[in-house]
Amino acid sequence: MIADQLFAPVPGGTGRYTAELLRALAKTMPEGWEVSSVVCRRSDVSGAVINGVNGPRVLPLRREALLAAWQAGVPYWPGGDAVHAPTPFAPPRKPVSGKYSRGTLAVTVHDTVPWSHPQTLTRRGVNWHRAMIARAMRRADVVVVPTQSVADELAKCVPGAPEVRVISHGVADVFTAAEDAEHDVDVTHLDLPSRYVLAVGTLEPRKGLDQLIEAVARLHRLGGDAPDLLLIGQPGWGGLNPLSLASQHGLRSGAVRILGRLPDLELAAVMRRAAVLAAPSHAEGFGLPVLEAMAAGVPVVHSDAPALLEVAGGAGVAVPRGDATALADALRDVLGDALWSAKLAGAGRRRAADFSWRTAAESMWQLHLDGYRGSRQRAGQRN
Repeated sequence: MIADQLFAPVPGGTGRYTAELLRALAKTMPEGWEVSSVVCRRSDVSGAVINGVNGPRVLPLRREALLAAWQAGVPYWPGGDAVHAPTPFAPPRKPVSGKYSRGTLAVTVHDTVPWSHPQTLTRRGVNWHRAMIARAMRRADVVVVPTQSVADELAKCVPGAPEVRVISHGVADVFTAAEDAEHDVDVTHLDLPSRYVLAVGTLEPRKGLDQLIEAVARLHRLGGDAPDLLLIGQPGWGGLNPLSLASQHGLRSGAVRILGRLPDLELAAVMRRAAVLAAPSHAEGFGLPVLEAMAAGVPVVHSDAPALLEVAGGAGVAVPRGDATALADALRDVLGDALWSAKLAGAGRRRAADFSWRTAAESMWQLHLDGYRGSRQRAGQRN
């Protein structure tokens, strides 16, 4: 499995996906198989060391050079009878004597944002992602998507795709564990407020944070026990400045805070203490924080982005994208009604129980086993 996304400056949800899937694949590997990871050449690869996974093996090229080679169609196969690329950064299939090798290439495409919401990316980012996804659709044996919503949208954006399989994400154990002495990590250094709305994700325009900050400002203008807003994530593109936006909306200093990227244990602890998780994204491919919050027993208010509606399955409160007033009203309803909040938390836990990384890994193994058996059969027919 290609693990280079673990070293991205802003790994985001694809970084978590890569790490969690590797762990789960190692725990579910069929007899006679093993899991290895590969990364591009770099001096320190300790960030990609995962228990049960061989490697990481360091490829001889840096990321930029390898990307250029793969884009040009150079058949450099990173090894193994099957390769999984957790992003469209993927090799072409390996030719052998004019035929393709038995190695199965599966590529995960997480969303269709470059087509559906190009304004939320840079022009260069739009062009790069469109080209990479289209190339993956032409060259991969199987394309994996996290939701049926993405599968449907991808079929419209890039027609003529190979086999597409929907394999959902899972929930890390740290979010489902009881808040006991083993998992209740000390977060006093974060100086958490007594009551807060939480948002998790890269700080960029696509996440709808401008509407969220406006919605929280509306709650503060109503007076009473208005919550603070905590943001967990790293700055992305677009120059989004949440603190400046908060000031423009008249929020007091400290009402909006950016905690940056947190270790998993701290993230889970902050998540469990939240009064509500807000996910007002304009577009998502899955929306992992929604599922993680539900697993942690936190009520969720999310936008009506198709993937979020699919993942939440009615266990959260959906509001129209870009509507700060509706978002403020939904947050106020959840924050002001303890019984409603508890009902949502219970529904969320039940919904999250339908997802696991183990199930995702087992589906991924089945995908590769099917491809391997099929290639063996075709090789036998040629001989």
